[in-house]
Amino acid sequence: MEHRHLGRTGLRVSRLGLGTLTWGRNTGERDAADLLKAFWDAGGTLVDTADVYADGGAEYLLGRLIEDLVPRADLVIATKAGSVPDPDRRFDTSRGHLLSALDASLQRLGTDYVDLWQVHAFDPGTPIEETLQALDIAVSSGRARYVGVSNFCGWQLAKAATWQLAGPGRTVLSSTQMEYSLLQRGVEREVLPAVLDLGLGLLPSSPLGRGVLTGKYRDGIPQDSRGGSEDLAGFVDPYLDETAGLIVDALAIAADGLAVTPLQVALAWVRDRPGVTAPILGARNAQQLAAALSVEALSLPDEICQALDDVSAPLHRYPDHDWSTL
Repeated sequence: MEHRHLGRTGLRVSRLGLGTLTWGRNTGERDAADLLKAFWDAGGTLVDTADVYADGGAEYLLGRLIEDLVPRADLVIATKAGSVPDPDRRFDTSRGHLLSALDASLQRLGTDYVDLWQVHAFDPGTPIEETLQALDIAVSSGRARYVGVSNFCGWQLAKAATWQLAGPGRTVLSSTQMEYSLLQRGVEREVLPAVLDLGLGLLPSSPLGRGVLTGKYRDGIPQDSRGGSEDLAGFVDPYLDETAGLIVDALAIAADGLAVTPLQVALAWVRDRPGVTAPILGARNAQQLAAALSVEALSLPDEICQALDDVSAPLHRYPDHDWSTL
């Protein structure tokens, strides 16, 4: 598998990442072991998790598999902190909470450091400079090698990255993790321009449109799918509307023309977008992962990319574009 630099940093990661959202809940230890081994065998290095995935179960499971199955030094482990199971406060990015969460993550992972530590979401209840100071402390103490953010909108990302660039001794942000696919191109309005200008690496989550871009929902909702499960049906449902259906139909036509699958086309499209470092794969079993990893040899022709751009283009108007062109 090819590797890319994470933004303008010296850190190189595989251009596809392995996600662990379902580990410890829907994905048990045996399937997780198969996924990690297959990913590593294919040359994959970037493994993404978070302290709230399965209430810490995903990190714990990943920690159990490190060394026994895959050498720690061969992996780039990325985790996140800041989400909290509190109905009155979804996010807590105070310095105290973040640093305590990082210590807990390291204990579950069974490692002294994480390669990439990201703030899971913006917290309006905490001054951004306090949040970012926690990232500086994490790096200076050796508990994190690189830092980034996740789910920050354009102005939030630009403010955070600029703050870190403005003062001596502050740790420059390396990445942002955002949902990005043919069905969700909202990051192109302001986040992606900020990423390109500031030199960050974009790590797209849900690059297959929460599974919809595989085409498996074209004729209904399979009972064994996320859309057919009680806990994840609401996650998939927003991408089952008429607009999404037209995009999936166009994707299927492109896939037929290239003699590949819709999954491969959708993943290759987002993988090779400007600013993207590595889409995060949310495979639930080794079969799904193998299908995704098969995209490594695929590069889309320019005319296919343009056709997919056209059919999925979001509405961009003032002030997202130069006002003089409108």
